[in-house]
Amino acid sequence: MRSAVPLPVPGRIEVHQGHAPLIVAFPHTGTDLVDCADGFVSPWLARRDADWHIQDLYAFARDVGATTIRTPISRSVIDVNRDPSGASLYPGQATTELCPTTTFDGDPLYVGAGPDADEIARRRATWFDPYHAALAAEIERLKAIHGHVILFDAHSIRSRIPRLFDGKLPQFNIGTNGGTTCSPKLTAAVAAACGSDSIVDGRFRGGWTTRHYGQPERGVHAIQMELAMRGYMIEPDMPDESNWPPPMLDHPPIAPTLRAVLNACLDFRQ
Repeated sequence: MRSAVPLPVPGRIEVHQGHAPLIVAFPHTGTDLVDCADGFVSPWLARRDADWHIQDLYAFARDVGATTIRTPISRSVIDVNRDPSGASLYPGQATTELCPTTTFDGDPLYVGAGPDADEIARRRATWFDPYHAALAAEIERLKAIHGHVILFDAHSIRSRIPRLFDGKLPQFNIGTNGGTTCSPKLTAAVAAACGSDSIVDGRFRGGWTTRHYGQPERGVHAIQMELAMRGYMIEPDMPDESNWPPPMLDHPPIAPTLRAVLNACLDFRQ
């Protein structure tokens, strides 16, 4: 059965162990700027692009036996869903780096050039590596029990960010890196649960986590869900320090769909 409290994992990673063959990962909900806070132009700006409230939106995951993994460290310090080599996940398209130097909108995060190679290496060893060590350990733990595991990488983003995509993002953005990271039957089941306001491998095709761990031939099925934030909060037209982040709605309209999505993940392997 799952633990009642977070396990003491190095790097301050929060792990709740479940018994089902399902892991729900939260790589971008953290807002802790740790010892890097003084280097940012603005602490608010450094936290603005967090996946706000996502761990609360998926709080029910533990009730269905899922394991959850979360880092409290802000993605502006180091993005645990980027390729540690520094290679872009979306060549030719706007994106952010392993240690981002700009926000999603292109605003500079640092007064100068940002962290150098030594500082990036320090941040990777301190916060990136422990997160992935914990994630890999949970994958192997559950795979040893069940013979298979589903890794569900949970994300969200503002519905409109012109620098990253045109127009309004679909509500549910499913990423499988072109069908390579999980069984097509799992993709179909998740897409069916999401309904018409969804897309598979659109602007977001899965980050490094999905692409790195997704090995369906080994029984490890990885899938990313990028939610448009309008499904669980009221998004202002222009986020600023007076209105961002908004609170999560008391009854998010997408909550029943997310329950159906995780149930589809569990039903797929049963």
